[in-house]
Amino acid sequence: MQEGVATDSVALEAIEKLGPREKWRIVKNIAVLGIAFMIHFTAFHGTSNLQSSLHSDGSLGAYTLACIYGSLIVSNLFLPVLVIRLLGCKWTIVVSFVAYMPYIAAQFYPSFGTLIPSGLAVGFGGGPLWCAKCTYLSIIAEAFSIATRRKVRTDYLIVKFFSLFFVFYQLAQVLGNLISFTVLSYGEADSLVNGTIESSVNISVTCGANYAAPIHQEAQSAIDLKRPEPEQVNRLTGIFLACMVAASISVALGVDSLKRYNMVRKSPRNNVSGMNTLVITLRQLSHKYQLLLLPIVSFIGIEQAFITADFTKSFVACGLGISYIGYAMISFGLANTVAAACTPYVTKHLGRRLLILVTYVFHAALIVFMLLWTPTDEYYKYSIIVACWGLADGVWLIQINSLSGILFPGNEEAAFSNFRLWEACGSVIMYSASSFFPTFHKLLFVLGMMTVGAMGYGMIELMEYRAKRIDSEKNFEVVSQEPQDS
Repeated sequence: MQEGVATDSVALEAIEKLGPREKWRIVKNIAVLGIAFMIHFTAFHGTSNLQSSLHSDGSLGAYTLACIYGSLIVSNLFLPVLVIRLLGCKWTIVVSFVAYMPYIAAQFYPSFGTLIPSGLAVGFGGGPLWCAKCTYLSIIAEAFSIATRRKVRTDYLIVKFFSLFFVFYQLAQVLGNLISFTVLSYGEADSLVNGTIESSVNISVTCGANYAAPIHQEAQSAIDLKRPEPEQVNRLTGIFLACMVAASISVALGVDSLKRYNMVRKSPRNNVSGMNTLVITLRQLSHKYQLLLLPIVSFIGIEQAFITADFTKSFVACGLGISYIGYAMISFGLANTVAAACTPYVTKHLGRRLLILVTYVFHAALIVFMLLWTPTDEYYKYSIIVACWGLADGVWLIQINSLSGILFPGNEEAAFSNFRLWEACGSVIMYSASSFFPTFHKLLFVLGMMTVGAMGYGMIELMEYRAKRIDSEKNFEVVSQEPQDS
C-alpha cells in the first residue's frame, strides 16, 4: 500500500458514512469548479487575447504576457505546495482568483507601471491555482472510484474528470471572445461586405506568416490595427472585472473542502515546509518519464502563446482589425470545448498512442498550411484556421495534463507543478520572441518543438513496450512513485 493512501475497505466505509448521494456531490463539486473557472477565465482570456494588439506600443502587451508566465515559473517552483498546505485546495483557488483581479483593473490605465506589476501578480497566483485544481480533481476522482467500489478505474476517471472540467474551462474562450467582439465592435460602421472586411493594408504581403516583428518594421505606424475607442475598452474591462468577482464567490460558497475526503488520501507531503518546496518540485525531474515529458509540456505553452499573441496580431488584427480578434477566437474556444468533451471517448476507441500520432500529423499539416497560405480579407478563413488549432490544442492539453496525474499518483503536487512550470517556460520564450522574430520563423519553431515533444512521448511508450515484454504485469497507467534508474 502506498504511503498516505487509505485501504479500499477503510476508505469505502468512510465514504459510505457521508451518504448514498456522495457520488452526485462529487459531480456537483466538479461542475461548480468548472463553471467558476469558466467565468474567471472568460475575463482573463478575453483580456489576454487583446494584449499584444491593443498595447503594441513598445510591445507592452507582449512583455506583460511574458511577465505573467515568467512569474508563473517562480510561482510553480516555490509556492504551490506551501500555499496548498496553508490554505487547502479550495481556499488556494479562491485567493488565487483574487490575485488576477489587479491585471484586469490595470486595463483602465494601461502602462508599464500598471500592467507589468499586475501581470506579475497573475503569475504568482497562477502556480498555486492550477496545482490546487489538478490535485483537487485527482483526489475526488479517487474518492468517486472508491464510492463506486472500483467499478470504474481511477486512471480513467482522472481523464474523464479532467475532460469534464475542461469542457467548462474551454468555454471561457468562447464567452470571453464573444463578449470582446460584441463590446468592441458595437457602433462600428458595417464594413462586412460579401464575407470580406475592408482593410487599408496589403494583407497578402503584410499579414500572416509574412508579418515582420516590430523591430524589423521600418514603418510600424503604417500597419493600421484599427484600434477601438477607449470607452469601449473600459466598458469591456468593467464586465470582465465583475466576472472575476463572481467566480471567487462561486468557489467560496459552492465547492466542498478536500477535508471531506481525507480518508481517501492524506497527502504524504503534508509535512513539507516552504524551504523544501523547490526541492520537491525539482526532485520530480529525477524521474525519467518526467524528463521525457518536458518537451511536449513546453510545446503546449509555446503553441498557446503563439495563438494568443502572434496569430491574433499578425493574422487577425493585421488583416481584419483588433475588434475581430474576439470574433476569430470564438472558433478556438468552441473547438477546444469539442476536443475536451470528445477526447476521452476517442481515446477509449483509438487508444492514446494512435490519437496522439493523429494529432501530431494534423497539427503539423496545419502549421505547414499557415506557412504557405496567402492571407485574404475573408474573415471566415481565419476562424477555420484557429478552429483547427483549437482542436489540436484541446487534445494535447487533455492527454498530457492527464498523464501527469496518471503517471505519478501521490506526487500530484510536484507533477502538476512541473507541468505548469515548463508550460510557462514555453510561453515566456514565445512571448519574449514576439517582438524580435518574424511570424514565419516562429511557426517553424512551434513545428520543431512539437516534433521533439512527440519524440519524447514516443520514447516513454517504447520503454513501456519493452518493459511489458519482460514483465507482462507491468502497468503503464501507474508507475512507481520512486525515481527509476536510467
